[in-house]
Amino acid sequence: MSAYDVIIIGSGPGGYVSAIRCAQLGLKTACVEGRETLGGTCLNVGCIPSKALLHASHMLHEAEHNFAAMGLKGKSPSVDWKQMLSYKDDVIAQNTKGIEFLFKKNKIDWIKGWATIPEAGKVKVGDTTYEAKNIVVATGSEVSTLPGVKVDEKMVVSSTGALELNKIPKKLVVIGAGVIGLELGSVYKRLGSEVTVIEYLNAITPGMDGEIQKVFQRTLKKQGLEFIMGAAVQGVTTKGNKATVTYKLRKNDSEHTMDADTVLLATGRRPFTDGLGLEALGVEISPRGQIKTDGHYATNIKGIYAIGDAIDGPMLAHKAEDEGMACAEGLAGQKPHVNYGVIPGVIYTHPEVSTVGKTEEQLKEEGRDYKVGKFSFMGNGRAKANFAGDGFVKLLVDASTDRILGAHIIGPMAGDLIHEVCVAMEFGAAAEDLARTCHAHPTYSEAVREAALACGDGAIHA
Repeated sequence: MSAYDVIIIGSGPGGYVSAIRCAQLGLKTACVEGRETLGGTCLNVGCIPSKALLHASHMLHEAEHNFAAMGLKGKSPSVDWKQMLSYKDDVIAQNTKGIEFLFKKNKIDWIKGWATIPEAGKVKVGDTTYEAKNIVVATGSEVSTLPGVKVDEKMVVSSTGALELNKIPKKLVVIGAGVIGLELGSVYKRLGSEVTVIEYLNAITPGMDGEIQKVFQRTLKKQGLEFIMGAAVQGVTTKGNKATVTYKLRKNDSEHTMDADTVLLATGRRPFTDGLGLEALGVEISPRGQIKTDGHYATNIKGIYAIGDAIDGPMLAHKAEDEGMACAEGLAGQKPHVNYGVIPGVIYTHPEVSTVGKTEEQLKEEGRDYKVGKFSFMGNGRAKANFAGDGFVKLLVDASTDRILGAHIIGPMAGDLIHEVCVAMEFGAAAEDLARTCHAHPTYSEAVREAALACGDGAIHA
């Protein structure tokens, strides 16, 4: 029996980061992974490959719509779908092999296979049982199902199947207007598909700032995406090379159908803990299938911890990474802390959308006095030069203290710009602190400063 200080089950962003941090802190560490490659959903069939296709399709959009205006003349590029998929696969390979290198560098043992936990302190993989003082469950999540919709990864696909279709569909129906559905819908719209998004609620990107939701949907509609809102999908049937989606409009209960070449089910994800044996061990699980943990990621069973998508909170790779590091540091005797009020969210469409902290709706519900500082990218010189003037930066600050409570950005490089605000919020900064910080010109980041100025006497370039 091999003995470790820590065995981490799962090598996604939470698991592999936790493993590396454990090893850095002197703990003898192993990581169990059943895939042929490390990196979990994110690196293999999620964040990384989707961003590769978003980047490639955005380059096509630029060539088709903006190159000529910049004096770049010539025939628009054609799409070699097989080569684009090959590029995507190469990006995956570079990243997953990078994690493998980091494991070797940090002397982390990769135990290949699928794990079960027969009892606290033991992990079984295949016919071998390993001892561990501590076990960290970092098994991530899987695609949520929907009654009447059977995923075959050919005609009716999850996000996994959508990343490797054998051809670009003429007509794509996306079920769900969340992050995954809008990102992949954008990819295929740019590549020439007719894309219709069917959403149960009356607003896209549930939970986001209401103003961002409206502007974002309007922007995507201008790009050619169609939306059917307030619609409950009843089922999907397939016949020959066509799929038919049946849905009911919630406002009047009327039933409708829509045909498609491909249907993408993008209604969210759920914790993946199958086969671990947690219930037999008595590990407490919530009604939503999440492992219950305390403030230190410990379950109710001594020596068993859990992080990432398997527990409560937003299903974000960076949230899992922070928890992975914090859990490792706790096991090493440190006193870590994760500030859940400052975890950004990003949608990698064009324009990008990012958010952190409170929304206006949340502040109103709390009855908190707040001020809004907004600045449009149309007033930003760099954005106008780059055909990226759509969108705005919105800061929400406490009316009496000026302390930043939240930020919401739709515009160029929003996913990078949000981190200036994240750092400011971590230090308890006021909008005036951002406003009085010199920002290089011309940069997109000047829009953040202008929004901060708008919280006071007013933006300069508005």
